[in-house]
Amino acid sequence: MSQRNILVLGCGWVGEELVKRHVRLGDRIWATTTNEEKRKRLLDDGVQAITHDFDAEQELLISHQVHFDFVVVSVPATRRLSVEEVKQRFGRIREALSGLDYGKMLFLSSVGIYPDLTGRYDESYSERSLMDANLYAAEIRLQKLPNTIVFRLGGLFGKDRIFAKYFQNRVCQTGEQLANFVHLDDVLNLMEKVSNIDIPLGVYNVVAPVHPTKKEVILASAKRYHFDVPSRFESKNDFKKYVTSEKIINLLNYDFKYPSPLGF
Repeated sequence: MSQRNILVLGCGWVGEELVKRHVRLGDRIWATTTNEEKRKRLLDDGVQAITHDFDAEQELLISHQVHFDFVVVSVPATRRLSVEEVKQRFGRIREALSGLDYGKMLFLSSVGIYPDLTGRYDESYSERSLMDANLYAAEIRLQKLPNTIVFRLGGLFGKDRIFAKYFQNRVCQTGEQLANFVHLDDVLNLMEKVSNIDIPLGVYNVVAPVHPTKKEVILASAKRYHFDVPSRFESKNDFKKYVTSEKIINLLNYDFKYPSPLGF
């Protein structure tokens, strides 16, 4: 495979792992981060990294002379921001990308866009009043750009992100909810696939196909990684939200490396 030019906007946990993978593949990588320490680390890895804050009015210092084969936007539409602040953030991202030459763009969104209500959710869900306003605003803005694909990721785990770690000796009130989780390796594998082949533009859920309860995942990962279990489980907020990723599984004939969060 020939060397490619990859741009990652918002080099967080997933973004940094993606960058590492493409460095190993011999691709040329550009990336933005808001963290100066991370910028230096990326530079040491051979990445053309810059610090950039999309919440500020500043020029994105990326060459307009480069053709980027693949752009990944991993900037979050975090809930700590107001909807108006999210609109401004992603408006700046859209403006920055509209001035660049690129082949395909992937935005990493979240299944948190679906309501925390019992039901089965696929990409056709369109009850806007019940969708997360920040994530919806971000997706809509970036989908106005050409050649855009959106991945709605499940709860991300893998490496040092282990679900049981966050409930040690604590009361767990969400144990009866279904786990709409995904392993980092599967996210990276699917990102690599869509970077190399043409698929229909639009939205795709990226979630492990097996949905045990969160209690089952906590107990399994506590046993696997030797963490303390919760002090107790309380039955509260017991809605059954089931997010399916059948669309991308069927399209790519993809077998998840980690089909169940019980094996993360």
